[in-house]
Amino acid sequence: MSQDQPVDHYETLQISPNADADTIQRVFRLLAQRFHPDNTETGNADRFRALHDAYSVLSVPEKRAQYDVHHQAFRQERWRFVAGSSGDNDLEMEQQLRCTVLEILYARRRAEPGNPAFSNYDLSQLTGRPREHLEFTIWYLLQRKYVTRDDQSGLTITVDGVDYVEQNHSVLKRRLTAAP
Repeated sequence: MSQDQPVDHYETLQISPNADADTIQRVFRLLAQRFHPDNTETGNADRFRALHDAYSVLSVPEKRAQYDVHHQAFRQERWRFVAGSSGDNDLEMEQQLRCTVLEILYARRRAEPGNPAFSNYDLSQLTGRPREHLEFTIWYLLQRKYVTRDDQSGLTITVDGVDYVEQNHSVLKRRLTAAP
């Protein structure tokens, strides 16, 4: 994330803002173990640092209360543009987002067949969209059976999704290059 954009600690830990202290600690431990730099399979120093930062704020009641005030304003700002958007533009943006997600998952499947999945958090980071804005897109792709979830709830492209991307490559390319 860029320096001028606030960090959503709840999104980083992939938990609800209503999560209790035990849930925060349990999820942090699970994710910290997965992303710890010493973990040779799934270690990620940047992600681990972000998880630690989020936990250090959300695990202390006073810091969490202070953060929650800013978090509520942040969430309202993220959703603000939805109320004032136009229908036609929304449809095009949604179609473009679907194409982008499918292209990301297609590339991941080809590059890392042993680890083809991305979490909602990863897709949010890669597309530059908040997770809340990806929910409809992911729902649609799951219903069309273009993507599926693995045992860790990561998204991966299916054979139908690969076929769709390959059959519509020229259309997808035009849409993606026409993006502002």
